[in-house]
Amino acid sequence: MSYTTIDKPSDYFNTKLYTGNGADDHAITGVNFQPDFVWIKTRSEANNHNLYDVIRGVNKPLKSNSTASEFTRTDAFKSFDSDGFTLDDDATSDEVNKNTVTYASWNWLGANGTASNSDGSITSTVSANTTAGFSIVSYTGTASTGATVGHGLGVKPDMIITKARAIADNWGVYHKSLGATKGLYLNTTNAQITSSAYYNNTEPTSTLVTLGDNEATNDNDTMIMYAFAEKKGYSKFGSYTGNGNANGTFVYTGMKPAFVMIKRTSGTQSWTILDNKRLGYNDANERLYPDEAYVEDSASFDFLSNGFKPRITGNNLNGSGETYIYMAFAENPFVTSTSIPCTAR
Repeated sequence: MSYTTIDKPSDYFNTKLYTGNGADDHAITGVNFQPDFVWIKTRSEANNHNLYDVIRGVNKPLKSNSTASEFTRTDAFKSFDSDGFTLDDDATSDEVNKNTVTYASWNWLGANGTASNSDGSITSTVSANTTAGFSIVSYTGTASTGATVGHGLGVKPDMIITKARAIADNWGVYHKSLGATKGLYLNTTNAQITSSAYYNNTEPTSTLVTLGDNEATNDNDTMIMYAFAEKKGYSKFGSYTGNGNANGTFVYTGMKPAFVMIKRTSGTQSWTILDNKRLGYNDANERLYPDEAYVEDSASFDFLSNGFKPRITGNNLNGSGETYIYMAFAENPFVTSTSIPCTAR
């Protein structure tokens, strides 16, 4: 069997940087595919994160740094396109297309369509890419423990992010390194919380996610879920322990990362996103914070051919003895299906 089935990760995930122009019909191209999930953040100004997906539609942003409900905005995100997306003038928010402001967008490929899924006790609408291990799932919560929802991946998810759409509630996060007895909030700095209310102490399966009665996973509301399953050489979900040393803890992923999102779970700290497209080099790369509206800043961090290394001594990425979880997507697999190794940046 080959090392990986995905030799070109940018066919499924890609970071695209752009500069806003404040005008209608601003086409952002070069994504390499038609994205089904687009996450946008201002870099040069402090402003909210904006998340769009094909199931909720182009006029329905959510904000990862806020409990705010989904709302209708008709002048910001216009369409998902064959090689990216198109923006409107964004005159009311400046969050996706303000003139001269720089932005980062992180883009994932789903199914470029949706399907009904009746695997669980709750029928869901799913856009699932089983090759890349990513699905978008919409369902109506019951606020009762033990409800199940189908995710469409065909394998057990390793990370799950959920949000109530019509009610102001926290974002829920499941990560395999924490298990189904614990949860995190994407929109806060909180450490891990031990509770059956998130996933009813039940691990997800190859078809189902079991829900508790917490508002972050199963409110009496329409819900959105982003589910991710690890694919060798393309994505990795794991944990590491910081060493508090400027030389850093090396984290093996089996690929050269293009995107890494990290959260300290043993204590209070912001989430962090780093990618391979923003201005930076080993050991200085730019970071943004999913739970904050901050302008990007610099972190001592290395992207390597087979993993990454935080080279900062602070608790955000590498506190001594502190525990962290991460999700990572590849620029290149460490070894391709034809056994050709990649190189570090």
